Amino acid sequence: MERLDRLADSVEDPVHAFSSHLPENLLVGTAGWSVPRTSRDHFPAEGSQLERYASVFRAVEINSSFHRPHQASTYERWADSVPEYFRFSVKVPKAITHTNRLTDFDEVLSRFLSEIDGLRDKLGCILVQIPPSLEFDQEVAEKFLAELSRRVTCAVVLEPRHKTWFAINCTKMLISLGVSRVAADPAVVPAAMEPGGSPRAVYFRLHGSPQKYYSPYTEAYLDGLAFRLRKYAQTTSRIWCMFDNTIKGEAASNALYLDRRVALEEMGAGR
Repeated sequence: MERLDRLADSVEDPVHAFSSHLPENLLVGTAGWSVPRTSRDHFPAEGSQLERYASVFRAVEINSSFHRPHQASTYERWADSVPEYFRFSVKVPKAITHTNRLTDFDEVLSRFLSEIDGLRDKLGCILVQIPPSLEFDQEVAEKFLAELSRRVTCAVVLEPRHKTWFAINCTKMLISLGVSRVAADPAVVPAAMEPGGSPRAVYFRLHGSPQKYYSPYTEAYLDGLAFRLRKYAQTTSRIWCMFDNTIKGEAASNALYLDRRVALEEMGAGR
């Protein structure tokens, strides 16, 4: 009970130790590592933004790779800035997913993979986000995802945003390729609210609701999510939960609350 009370205090008291209290296979974080002003008291005052962020969370999603390439040396510097246990999820460039729509990808994919190789063993996941207008074409999707999966050792997760990607033949394809499907909010169809595909990784991607990228999640929603994540964390999968409602800094506060809520429930259950 004393440990539980101590952790309960830490939800409200930012002077407690800056660290995650989650199960080792559960990674909660945000898209990008900016420390917003509204949550800065929960992070150390010294160090770079990434160093401060990595003192609290154990994973982050790199979205800037979607818009522009980074040098391998930049990824190396980021990897050297975080603890050994920290992991990065990196988003595939839009040149592949949105411009070429999963075709003619060889050159861009090779460049992207050579760049992110700078993360070394801290590369935990590659995120493929499909544009809302792109319908499922099994031949096109399978060619790209098979090639990507063949060339990396980390998990590959897919965030489709057209209803055709939730058909049973697509799910079977993902399982056969070892690719996981993101559980997204807001969801394009009810099935999009739950993880799918390969169980190698379970990946929640939360964009904010009702206004995407802006709105915070309520405590009631986060309490329910904490319960779901604890259940998934009892498996051998690595569980990711990334908040993308970053425009007003809500992602960090939601992630902090969720981290503490899961930890409180774990400790209350005597784990």
